Amino acid sequence: MEEKKLRTGIFGGSFNPIHIGHLALANYLCENGYVDELWFLVSPQNPFKQNQTLLDDSIRLKMVKAAIKGYPHFHASDFEFNLPKPSYTINTLNKLSETYPDRDFYLLIGADNWAAFDRWKSPEEIMSRHHVLVYPRLGYDIPETLPQNVRAVDSPLIEVSSTFIRESIAQRKDIRYFLHPAVYEIINNEGLYK
Repeated sequence: MEEKKLRTGIFGGSFNPIHIGHLALANYLCENGYVDELWFLVSPQNPFKQNQTLLDDSIRLKMVKAAIKGYPHFHASDFEFNLPKPSYTINTLNKLSETYPDRDFYLLIGADNWAAFDRWKSPEEIMSRHHVLVYPRLGYDIPETLPQNVRAVDSPLIEVSSTFIRESIAQRKDIRYFLHPAVYEIINNEGLYK
């Protein structure tokens, strides 16, 4: 009998910073049977996009690790840090499958990204070789009928953005309840986003 592969959700992003919206969505997926575990795949700084507000890769990874500590279904990953740049999703997923043959990877994307999915690199290959989970975003409908290997996630709509958090911190607002306490502490202690 073939061993059942672990269903591993891939939540890619800059996580600049990781916030309760990310964590609540990921928690929902694990606790409601969409995936067995979820990896927060921290995207490296794109060498072609010099974004001044994007913190160093290591600090963003440190915040993700702090936020997920103690919850057994979450994993912080720097997998993309060592891939050729820019790292296209299809290349990342294929390399993950090659590196971890004991897992089935489920790409997690928002309905906003799904609306533009046909403009991604190799969308057909992503759908044929991997699974895609589409979660709700404000102002975007998820179609009733989706291609094979693509599934809508019936998660609560949590609209918190990292941009909002960075801007609020720059304006000296206390937004501790939008962040995991450990992440809030790192941002405060290191004077980030000021």
